[in-house]
Amino acid sequence: MNSIRNQVLLIGNLGRDPEMVALNNGTKMVKCSIATTEIYRDSQGNSQQNTQWHNIVAWGRTAELMAQLLRKGHEVSVQGQLQHREYEKDGVKKTFTEVKVDQFLKLTKEKNPF
Repeated sequence: MNSIRNQVLLIGNLGRDPEMVALNNGTKMVKCSIATTEIYRDSQGNSQQNTQWHNIVAWGRTAELMAQLLRKGHEVSVQGQLQHREYEKDGVKKTFTEVKVDQFLKLTKEKNPF
């Protein structure tokens, strides 16, 4: 039961190409964002949509694969954990929430060049 206490599953579209960073110790990290859109009908019957943006981060081999396989606009499913970080900018404390990706699945099919 402990393994599902902090688990997130998102399906959405990448808002930008994954950005690969190699740290001093050789560890690789990738950052990008995913847009998830909910489409619903309001009380008057009009179609509405609500888009949420989610920051994601991946480490190691998962980061390498994401950088190789994913591009802006691709539909992807990511599974991971929510993590919160704090930082200070210009004397103002800010909190940053992101999904630390454990697994991903590219849902966009590549066009066959033949």
